[in-house]
Amino acid sequence: MHSVKGDAVSAESLAGATVIVTGGSRGIGLATVRRLAADGAAVAFCGRDADVGAASEAQLRREGLEVSYVPGDVGREEDVKAMVAECRRRYDAPGIVVNNAGVNAFYDPEGMTDDEWDRFFATDLKSAWLVSKFVLAGMRQRGEGSIVNISSIHGLATMEGFFPYAAAKSGLIGLTRSLALDYGPYNVRVNCVAPGFVRTRLIQDNLDRQDDPAGAAAAMVANVALRRMAEPEDIADVIAFFASDQSRYVTGATLVVDGGITARRAG
Repeated sequence: MHSVKGDAVSAESLAGATVIVTGGSRGIGLATVRRLAADGAAVAFCGRDADVGAASEAQLRREGLEVSYVPGDVGREEDVKAMVAECRRRYDAPGIVVNNAGVNAFYDPEGMTDDEWDRFFATDLKSAWLVSKFVLAGMRQRGEGSIVNISSIHGLATMEGFFPYAAAKSGLIGLTRSLALDYGPYNVRVNCVAPGFVRTRLIQDNLDRQDDPAGAAAAMVANVALRRMAEPEDIADVIAFFASDQSRYVTGATLVVDGGITARRAG
């Protein structure tokens, strides 16, 4: 990790750091890859869609950023192991990990099949453990590291129709606490970011499921204290804080970044 001076995480504050970002080809993940690389880190990122990942890598490299796309399915142990090994080969052992990979899922609890459950949780929860599994030994040996898990406000307060998404996001918060306690003695910090409504493909997919997508979007924003959706960069800035030494005494925390929607009283 690298010390950061001043009141904000500044450009090149992560110079020399090696980072892995899962689900880094789009949305919050892509904004995070760009932000951390602009801060001086070498960033390896993954995503299932090889064409999208390669295009994102090419664009970021045109911007002068040190990034590498590594294809793979983070729900598969062999793919995760290979991704971490490739990161080491290209750069160094990762000192920072952002577990961002996730998909939306809307199932009926009675109708969801065993295979559907396993496939969904492999991406939205198991993947965070798998990536952590293959980086924690190196962090422990070096005596420093930072893991940032990306959950959701649905891990804290959900609504009808979000089964089993809310269960997976709650699991990420519990995983964060457990790893923070187990690896705190080695100066490895594990924190969680719980975004609210962010202008991403996942949010758009949810809106498209509604009878009136435009009306649903307006209603969503009306319940946000700041009266707008977050942009992916808003979340990436918070992730950069957790990745840097500005948060050096923060571990096991879940920071809600929702524009104030969960501040609203019940009723």
